[in-house]
Amino acid sequence: MEILVNTGRAVEGDQGLLDAARERIADVLGRFGDRITRVEVYLNDENGDKGGADDKKCTLEARPAGQGPVVVTHKAATIEQAYDGAAREMVSLLSSRFGRQRDVKGGESIRHIPAE
Repeated sequence: MEILVNTGRAVEGDQGLLDAARERIADVLGRFGDRITRVEVYLNDENGDKGGADDKKCTLEARPAGQGPVVVTHKAATIEQAYDGAAREMVSLLSSRFGRQRDVKGGESIRHIPAE
């Protein structure tokens, strides 16, 4: 699973921030590593220098193998909270999506249970 981190102009981030975001997202999404080819991370500060509550935004775009991309966005007071929240939301979305694929059909039907 390849993780690409992009920042907006208003985000003051050094290599340490980018590495921390990449490591945290890899840790949280690790169980889907064999099913996801790439994750793109977009970090942005919506208000720039003006400040404000919950103005840091993280958008995650995951690309499951053989499927279209899935996207989540999370806003928070800090960049760290934003990418952590987005990663947790992506886990929920991917768990639901991959769970549905596995459980759609193929189970036993109650209509074919032999009578006793």
